[in-house]
Amino acid sequence: MTTMRKTITALAVLWIFTAITSCYQSSNQDMVQMLKDLNKRNYNRANPFNPEVKKAFIDSLLKTLDNKPNDMLATDAALALKVGREEQSVKIYEDLVKRDFMSVDQMMQDMGIAYMRLGERNNCMLNHNGSSCVFPIKDGGVHQLKTGSTKAIEVYELVLKSHPDDYESKWLLNIAFMTLGGYPNSVPKEFLIPNLDMDSGYKVKPFTDIAADLGLDINGRAGGVIVEDFNNDGYLDIVTSGWGLDDPMHYFQNNKDGSFTDRTEQSGLKGINGGLNIQQTDYNNDGNMDIFVLRGAWNTQGFGNQPSSLLRNNGDGTFTDVTVQSGLLFFHPTQAAVWADFNNDGWLDVFIGTENSGIYDAGGSQTSMLFINNQDGTFTNVAAQAHCDINGYTKGVTSADYNKDGWPDIFISTLDGKKTLLKNKCKPGAIPDFEDVSEKAGINKNKERTFGTWFFDYNNDGLPDIIVNGYGFTKSLAYYAGAEGAGKPVPGAGNEYLFRNNGDGTFTEVTREVGLDKVVYSMGCNFGDIDNDGYPDMYFGTGNPDFRSLVPNKLFRNMGGKTFADVTISSRTGNLQKGHGVAFADFRNIGIQDIFAEMGGAYKGDSYTSSLYVNPGQNNNNWISLKLEGVKANKAAIGSHIKVTFTENGVKRSVYKDVNSGGSFGSNPMRQEIGIGQAKIIDEIEIRWAGSQTLQRFKNIAPNQFLHITEGGDKPEVIHLAKLTYKRKPKAPMSMPISNSLSMK
Repeated sequence: MTTMRKTITALAVLWIFTAITSCYQSSNQDMVQMLKDLNKRNYNRANPFNPEVKKAFIDSLLKTLDNKPNDMLATDAALALKVGREEQSVKIYEDLVKRDFMSVDQMMQDMGIAYMRLGERNNCMLNHNGSSCVFPIKDGGVHQLKTGSTKAIEVYELVLKSHPDDYESKWLLNIAFMTLGGYPNSVPKEFLIPNLDMDSGYKVKPFTDIAADLGLDINGRAGGVIVEDFNNDGYLDIVTSGWGLDDPMHYFQNNKDGSFTDRTEQSGLKGINGGLNIQQTDYNNDGNMDIFVLRGAWNTQGFGNQPSSLLRNNGDGTFTDVTVQSGLLFFHPTQAAVWADFNNDGWLDVFIGTENSGIYDAGGSQTSMLFINNQDGTFTNVAAQAHCDINGYTKGVTSADYNKDGWPDIFISTLDGKKTLLKNKCKPGAIPDFEDVSEKAGINKNKERTFGTWFFDYNNDGLPDIIVNGYGFTKSLAYYAGAEGAGKPVPGAGNEYLFRNNGDGTFTEVTREVGLDKVVYSMGCNFGDIDNDGYPDMYFGTGNPDFRSLVPNKLFRNMGGKTFADVTISSRTGNLQKGHGVAFADFRNIGIQDIFAEMGGAYKGDSYTSSLYVNPGQNNNNWISLKLEGVKANKAAIGSHIKVTFTENGVKRSVYKDVNSGGSFGSNPMRQEIGIGQAKIIDEIEIRWAGSQTLQRFKNIAPNQFLHITEGGDKPEVIHLAKLTYKRKPKAPMSMPISNSLSMK
């Protein structure tokens, strides 16, 4: 451990020196080389998330042995699955069956998921279509190459005969029958989980995944996504990332004709690898949206001590890494940050939550950081002085002015089970001051481990509420889904916790009251408005590194600010693969939000293609789209409050929205897309600008248009954007399967 600490420290010093003194190399080249060196460092058997090096080691040992130990072969089979060699994995397991070693229950379950993953590889990945792996599996999602699922069914039936209450195996068995078109009729009665294909009673029109048709189907591991207008042409572009230091970023530029072009190399992002999460910001107030890349999350044993990156948008289609110059070079594991003007000086600061899992060795404990913007392109960490240097296993952070005093506050979600609300004490000057009011506010009563989070006004009462995703588990997520499906849910397993703002500095948990006491287990997540009724809906990407955590991503529709309805099944957005960065956006400029989800798990063998779920339009509701530009406020207007008031069917009401990118894992555009229901005219748009708290109002605004509002301007400027229709690319011919000759005897 001491040697690793010295290595990491030496790397940090080396690259600070190199980046500062090398005037002939771009900072992009410096960062690319740093990431390459760290990737080589991480190729280590002590790294929990590098099965490739472990498999190479096991294989080298096995070659030297005439009598190969069963337990070593079982380890090799598990590693083969993690590195994406499904056929090899199942063949090893089959050999263990012949040796009568597979009587061990866990080995049988491992064999079952290896068969299922082989079926997914042959059908959902090599022969991907818009219905692939969408729960409940039907139509084009039914496997044409049936070997993998057929063998998985044989295995799970054997397991369940001995352990009929094994909810994990029961869930996976039912999913396997679905992939063959045999659910529910072909499932043995004693193993059937009924009604998995039944919706919640409220239906929405089905979405269609067309990422592959647009060339957006990146096959990668877990990562983040930003949807934003990076070249200021009014049309939304897409940037994605992957968490491994050999996982590339991708920059898809909107061609303004319903198609996208991958301009990663031209943009200067080639080689800027890694980043489980990415966010947009305008740190230098130049009107060009920059990118912040967060690295190292989940990596223990010191392997998570990686740099994050600040990528300056040069305004010419390229980005430059300015991490060192800006003072943001640090080596701590993180995926959680939030940009806001915490001292109300008109410049964006950044709060970064780090992961202190208790088993790190490099640099001791990992504490949160607050970098205040020095207004000259640099930042200074003042977390200790500001009393926000939280020590925890942070997985999500978000910011809003929850108590309406004009100063942005911070909420922190952790795997420690503690939820922290930091009240900004409105201290004038460069360094803000925060107070931990978690207990006073009543948001820390439940000690469930949590993940993604955000502030939003779910009931449109003008007060920011908090949602945070439950993430406590001791088994695979298939177990909890199976138990819930069998009518025996585990209390509190993977709920979404909703805290309603009471308006007096306290919150009330209303999870059960609003119908969110469901098994979800969200990682990536965000919110939008799929039907333009003015009430925010939510999409959750689910999963964990375990391959058996094969549970659907979830879409919940907001029912008038009173309850949430699970519309996953009718919406056809319930991808069974691991869901990460999520963004809602009106890509087509028609006032309807689609959903982009970056998919894939922690291992290369669990990679998957990203999805773009196209919303067919749920009704004829109206909308307004607002791009705000600050003058005294920060240029991107982040943290500014929007209130849209209108009369719908004779009832006057308001919709409230803060300017931000939505949730803590996935980034919506800063262009705020707001539904107004059946209203024919907007009575008033009110903006309270971040920082200055200046109020600005515009009356009698026509709906269904894009407006650019400048702080202090006389009237909104209409932005004229072409309505787009997606251009689908020709489909590739069907790929050959990996193998169809596997058998279990």
